Amino acid sequence: MNSSPISPVQRAQALEGLVRKHADDADRNRRLSKEVAVAFAENGLYRIGAPRAYSGEASDPMTQIETIETIARFDGSAGWNLMIGVETFGLMAPSFGECEYLIKDPLVVLCGSTAAVGTAQKVAGGYRVNGRWQFVSGCHNASLFSATVNLVEDGERGTQRFAAIVQLPDFEIQDTWHVGGMRGSGSHDVHVKDAFVLDKHVLPSIGSARSDQPLMRFPTGARLAYNKVAVSLGLARAGLDAFVELAAGKMPRFSSKSLQERSSAHRAIAEAEVRVLASRALLMQLVSALWQQVLNEQHITTRERAIFQIACSDAVRGCVEAVDLVSEAAGTSANFQSHPLERIGRDVRVVRQHLTVAGLHIEDGGRVLLGMPPEGAMLAKPS
Repeated sequence: MNSSPISPVQRAQALEGLVRKHADDADRNRRLSKEVAVAFAENGLYRIGAPRAYSGEASDPMTQIETIETIARFDGSAGWNLMIGVETFGLMAPSFGECEYLIKDPLVVLCGSTAAVGTAQKVAGGYRVNGRWQFVSGCHNASLFSATVNLVEDGERGTQRFAAIVQLPDFEIQDTWHVGGMRGSGSHDVHVKDAFVLDKHVLPSIGSARSDQPLMRFPTGARLAYNKVAVSLGLARAGLDAFVELAAGKMPRFSSKSLQERSSAHRAIAEAEVRVLASRALLMQLVSALWQQVLNEQHITTRERAIFQIACSDAVRGCVEAVDLVSEAAGTSANFQSHPLERIGRDVRVVRQHLTVAGLHIEDGGRVLLGMPPEGAMLAKPS
C-alpha cells in the first residue's frame, strides 16, 4: 500500500512535467512511455482503486475521477492508461486471494481485456490458455495479463467467464494499434498460445470477486463509466486551456480583430466552458450520492443506475461538443499537429466511442425512466 501522506491528486499533479515531456513520444510510438508507466506505479496511482489489503488505497470514486482527470489534462493517452490500470487493479485485486504474491510488488503492472473470450483447457495442475484479445491498453508496460476465458474440461466448454493470469513471457503483443485517436494508449492485441497457467492463477472474472469492501459494492457498470468520463473531462479542460492561450495571441487572416476580440470566440468559449462545468458538476453530485448509499449499505435502484449512466454518456458527449466548439472557433490552427487541439480532438472522440459511455445508453436509460426494462449491457443486470 502507498503510505504517502500526499493525496493521489497531488501525486498526479506532480507528474505534469514528465507526462507532458513524453506525450509526443507516446503518440509517435503508439504506446505509453516506460518512464511514465513506472512513475504511475512508483506513485501508487494504478492502485488507488484497489483494496488496502491488496497493496491499494481504496480511494473513493471522487478521488479516482479527479486523479485520472488530472493526468488526462496533461495527455489523453496517459490518462487513458492510468484509468485502465485503476479499473483493472481495482476490480481484479480482490480476486487474487492466495496468489496475491503476483501483485505484491508495487511496480507490477497488470493489463487485461474483456473484449474477447479465450479458452483455458484443463490439464494436470492447471490450464492451457489460448486466445487473442483486443484493446489491451498499456500492455507494453505490463508483466501480467488478465485473459478472459471459458474453462474447457472433458471436451466441454463452459459459459462462465474467468480471468487467467498469464505472466511474461507467455503472452505476446500483436502490433495492431494503428489508429488516429488515443494512439499513445498502446491498446494493441495480445496473443496467448498454449500457455500453462496454474490452477490458483485462474481467478473470478473482473469485478465478480466477493468482497465486503465498499468499492466492490459500488455498481460495476457505474464504476466502469465514471472513470471514462474522467478522461474526457481532462481532455476537454486541456482543449479549453489551449484555446484560451491561442486566442490571446492569434490574429486571424483578413481580420482587423484578434481572435480574443471576436464575438464568435466569446460564444465558443462561453458555451464550451459551461457545458464542461455542468457535466462535471452533475457527475460529481451523482457519484457522491451513490457512494454515500454504498457506505450506508443502501440498495441502489435500476432507476438510479440509469440516471447515472445517462449522465456519464451525456458528459462524454458534452466534452466532445465543447472541444468541437473551440476547435471551430480556432480555425485552421486546430488542424495542425503542432497545436494541442489537433490531438485533443482525436483523443476525446475515442472516449465517446467506448461501450461503457456510448450514446446508445442514453436511450436505454430513457426506457427505464418510462418504466420499461433496460436492454443494454450497462443496465440490463444489476452490477
